[in-house]
Amino acid sequence: MGNGSSSESKESARRSRELEKKLQADAEREARTVKLLLLGKYNRNYGFTYQERMEYRSVIYSNAVQSILSIVKAMTKLGISYENPARIEDERKLCAMATALEDGDMSSELVELIKQLWSDGGTQACFARAAEYQLNDSAAYYLNDLDRLSMPDYVPSEQDVLHSRVKTTGIIETQFSFKDLNFRMFDVGGQRSERKKWIHCFEGVTCIIFCAALSAYDMVLVEDKEVNRMHESLQLFNSICNHKCFAATSIVLFLNKKDLFQEKIKKVHLNICFPEYNGLNTFEDAGNYIKKQFLDLNIRKEDKEIYSHLTCATDTQNVKFVFDAVTDIIIKENLKDCGLF
Repeated sequence: MGNGSSSESKESARRSRELEKKLQADAEREARTVKLLLLGKYNRNYGFTYQERMEYRSVIYSNAVQSILSIVKAMTKLGISYENPARIEDERKLCAMATALEDGDMSSELVELIKQLWSDGGTQACFARAAEYQLNDSAAYYLNDLDRLSMPDYVPSEQDVLHSRVKTTGIIETQFSFKDLNFRMFDVGGQRSERKKWIHCFEGVTCIIFCAALSAYDMVLVEDKEVNRMHESLQLFNSICNHKCFAATSIVLFLNKKDLFQEKIKKVHLNICFPEYNGLNTFEDAGNYIKKQFLDLNIRKEDKEIYSHLTCATDTQNVKFVFDAVTDIIIKENLKDCGLF
């Protein structure tokens, strides 16, 4: 009896030690896990596997086809005609073929139709007025490179993937590691109708990543053609930044598409969005003015840090910027807990 009881006691002690070790490991892993709430379109830029890139082939083809369709449909609305009347028949064929786009492939006939339509002077005139209708920013990137994209052995590059657009609704979680931290990033629905569903669910996140397109200052929303996209971004930022759930939550503000903004600001004055703006219509002055509009909305400057960064799809420093900001946040939180900050 004594020996049996002793054996059971040893086994119980062993299980207890294993459980304690597992709980400690779980606690250490949780301590290294950073929870991020993502608002807007964010380019992760921490590498894609071959398989991941191949999975984007059909997305890229769909983006290219939808882009040319958006342009040719807008021509009627804007009263723009093709330079070559033969393109009218090409448009009819394109609309018929687009619905039968094969997964992962574009036929040579479809590619030729798109190239002919894209090269027409009327199409280019309509493209120049893209702010007047909904068009992916990646349209020219793909449509100017159709020969490469349509090759049978085409493997999307990282830049091809980063330029792709997939509409996000609901909540998508992405997990990745960078240096010694594990990240859980929650991408919430970008459409206006989705926002009220998630805001209360993310109290206690380490930080919020908020993305706004600099180049959207002369564009309107998909959901509401009367609302300027930049004004909508500022309104959303204000509601998130100053929400009671995120009273002390720091924010990483990515003002993205700076490359598109740099080109657009040469042609379209910022006062189309901000009538009160009377500064120089340069990338630096106009960009800083937009950034200030966001930063000035923070009513808790003493409690909440906003880390702002102008970026673009080709920027490989995005994840490093988030990591540096998160590290700074964690250090400050630890100092606060010790009463040293």
